[in-house]
Amino acid sequence: MNYAERINDIKDAAAVMSKPVYQENKGCKDITPRTDLQQNKSKLCTLEEAIRRSGLKDGMTISFHHHFRGGDKVVNMVVDKLAEMGFKDLHVAASSLQDVHKPLIEHIKNGVVTKISTSGLRGELANEISRGLMKKPVVFRSHGGRGSAIRHGDLHIDVAFLGASSSDSSGNAAGYSRSKNAKSISGSLGYAKPDAQYADKVVILTDDLVPYPNTPNSISEHNVDFVVEVDSVGDSSKISSGAIRDTKNPRDILLAQQAAKVIVNSGYFRDGFSIQTGSGGASLAAVKYIREEMINRGIKASFALGGITAHMVKLHEEGLIERLIDVQSFDKVAAESIMRDPMHKGVSANEYASADEPGSATHFLDIVILSALEVDVNFNVNVLVGSDGIIRGAIGGHPDTAADAALSIIVCPLLRGRIPCIVDEVTTMITPGSTVDVVVTEYGIAANPRRPEVAERLKAAGLKVVTLDELKNRAKSIIGEPDPLPFGDKVVGIVMNRDGSVMDVIKNIVE
Repeated sequence: MNYAERINDIKDAAAVMSKPVYQENKGCKDITPRTDLQQNKSKLCTLEEAIRRSGLKDGMTISFHHHFRGGDKVVNMVVDKLAEMGFKDLHVAASSLQDVHKPLIEHIKNGVVTKISTSGLRGELANEISRGLMKKPVVFRSHGGRGSAIRHGDLHIDVAFLGASSSDSSGNAAGYSRSKNAKSISGSLGYAKPDAQYADKVVILTDDLVPYPNTPNSISEHNVDFVVEVDSVGDSSKISSGAIRDTKNPRDILLAQQAAKVIVNSGYFRDGFSIQTGSGGASLAAVKYIREEMINRGIKASFALGGITAHMVKLHEEGLIERLIDVQSFDKVAAESIMRDPMHKGVSANEYASADEPGSATHFLDIVILSALEVDVNFNVNVLVGSDGIIRGAIGGHPDTAADAALSIIVCPLLRGRIPCIVDEVTTMITPGSTVDVVVTEYGIAANPRRPEVAERLKAAGLKVVTLDELKNRAKSIIGEPDPLPFGDKVVGIVMNRDGSVMDVIKNIVE
């Protein structure tokens, strides 16, 4: 099913999304001092008590963050408790959902959860939703888009349940801890910050209750209503699992080398440049080759942005990157760095990538390296729906950074197994081709025709510059024409643009 055939469904989805679910209580939460919360210990309670005192009712929206990624324990813990208490028809608005959230399937079947908003879905939950599990389509937003939607009230949160590595009894919370009793560490809490700022009620869950004041903190007591001490909020060892990976794959290493050459010869590789890399193996590996060129040429970066990894921390500690701007720490090294290093700054999703935030970091970004599941001949990118029609990824900050960076580079193999990655039209549009500048494959590099100066620089450097049509035809010559996917008529997902409009829809897969 091509984009033109989906256009009526997109228009229908746009009409639905243009009708706000809530007509009041938009914008910032009431921060008038509450007389019943003047004593620190008045915020401490059990999870059940926090739920009851929050005023949560059937049909309301609850939110979560995903900084523990595959090690998260908060979503399942809270939704299990809500099911036990008899809640129904809840809207789960998570910054992203992972394999570990498989138990939500039963809560959807039992009517506890009837709506989901997120940046991504993975695992069995994604498989079931792709096949039509939910009556209402999942709403997908980029990280910057989610931050904007929360701020403007398009995504109104009634109660936010936010896991923290440490908190005092007043709710000063952080993704790290200086306590000897620390059980978990997640680093930046960038995706939790908009929820804390704008939700009607905020519940902090922590497994390390520390003496007042917990400083420095990522979330202030002024935004927190209740504090719940639990056995564990997350497994730190699983933060870097899944999509975040180092690679020893020869193809990924070749792609990384090619991406590094594009950067070095792009015209943007100069003293004081800024950069963000994605979480894919080739994107991360490219940092190694960029480092070598930075040392050889005496070039230093002003800042590195996004999900910060140990690779970036190393360059920063070597003096090659002046500052780290961290919306999500992708491993333990990065999480520990943000705790001790004042030049490693945690930012909210809005400060990171919201289109309507004048000071968001992406507006100052020179270079971004991103991965893709598919790229089509018009440079449109899909990072959410697999070649089998199953949702298996996340939008993340992909369209945010591609739109704002001076140079956006997509790293993508020609084939994955017997599946082409360069196609006539992407299965689902996530990042518009108008925001993509260069596509790097192991068979050549394609520069967007709207960036002829970049193409000329790459050719002058001796790099193999080709067209996406040539790459697509090469893929077809190897594996032939793939059969069309068996999509049904049910819309299971609505993909929002970062400006709040509907970009695309996802249909159910039929077996």
